[in-house]
Amino acid sequence: MPRPRTLTPEQITAAALDVLDRDGLGGLSMRAVAQELRMSTMGLYRYVADRGELERLVVESVLARVDVRPPPGLPWRERIEALVRRLREAVTAHPAVVPLSVAHRHRSREVARWSEAVLGVLSEAGFDGAPRVVALRGLLSYVIGAVQLEELGPLAGEGTAVLSALPDTEFPLLAATARHAAEVDAEREFFDGLAALLRGLRT
Repeated sequence: MPRPRTLTPEQITAAALDVLDRDGLGGLSMRAVAQELRMSTMGLYRYVADRGELERLVVESVLARVDVRPPPGLPWRERIEALVRRLREAVTAHPAVVPLSVAHRHRSREVARWSEAVLGVLSEAGFDGAPRVVALRGLLSYVIGAVQLEELGPLAGEGTAVLSALPDTEFPLLAATARHAAEVDAEREFFDGLAALLRGLRT
């Protein structure tokens, strides 16, 4: 007769998020989460089939916190911005979840909920067919790429300093642009880029 279960999915997910936040994506494993829960690895397999299921639990937990109700009474671009802002806030709290959300996007109910909300706003704005496909993919690509770039190569980081020191004789525009990067914080970088993308979608 199997032993009764004593852990909840919420407890397992919280432990997995602790591992991700502390050790990054490379540190996530059944063994590491089991140690976080102070149990054996084999014991964890009674609750979770494999690492893939563990990853999906984490993605669903983080994205379930995103409010996917578009704010009423606003122009379509502002409604999209609100949905994007909420998604960004959820994933930047746990940036290692971003690549997992990409890997499991087709099986994630929470990714589907957010996408459906965005598609609703786009449809009301007159997007249909191929333009609507491109708009959704463009928004997803922008959020994923911008969040990862913000985490791995922020404007205030070492990479920008290296670029600003490039010789003006060979890379005058790149070096000058990198020197101005110190004036752009993460919020401005993200939302100015999003505004440019939204303007381009309509054209």
